[in-house]
Amino acid sequence: MNTAVTERARLLGLATDLILREGVIDMSLSAIARGIGSNNRMVLYYFGSKQGLLDEAAQAAFERFPRLRDMFARLAGDGSIEQRLLAVWEDLSAPENHPFLRLFFQQFGTAMRDRDGWDAFTDRIAHEWIDATAEVLRRDGFGADDARVAATQLVGLWRGLQFLTLTGVDPDELRAANRATVHALLTRR
Repeated sequence: MNTAVTERARLLGLATDLILREGVIDMSLSAIARGIGSNNRMVLYYFGSKQGLLDEAAQAAFERFPRLRDMFARLAGDGSIEQRLLAVWEDLSAPENHPFLRLFFQQFGTAMRDRDGWDAFTDRIAHEWIDATAEVLRRDGFGADDARVAATQLVGLWRGLQFLTLTGVDPDELRAANRATVHALLTRR
């Protein structure tokens, strides 16, 4: 394997460990480089920018959480659409995912504060989950426009419930809120 590819992968793995452990809030390029045993020049060489590294590291972190990584495959799987939508919330809210959820919201806050360089991240979070959910809803009988609206509502709900999960709201209350919204969306279809 190419030495540069190996070194890049090594640095990405270390950066992923670092952001899961320390977060991303106010982390400078120098602090990241020191934290992964490198220097600014090498980080820029391999990743182009601090945001580029943080974005790739967050994506790599996501891969470490199998319930999150595979939830849309399960959503597109077999069974009733209601049960699959309810299972998405169970996957999202699983306690083992909390380190990633904290990282996600830290990254979101940083992206909203420092807009420059975060376009890939904001574009991905604005569309990826909505597109995947809308596709499943279309396949399960929603019209194209209704599927898009319902997917936007569901993703908005899930993001809000994720936030509340991290603040310590009772998981049963959050589960009930998800269940009520899923039921209401499916009833009006």
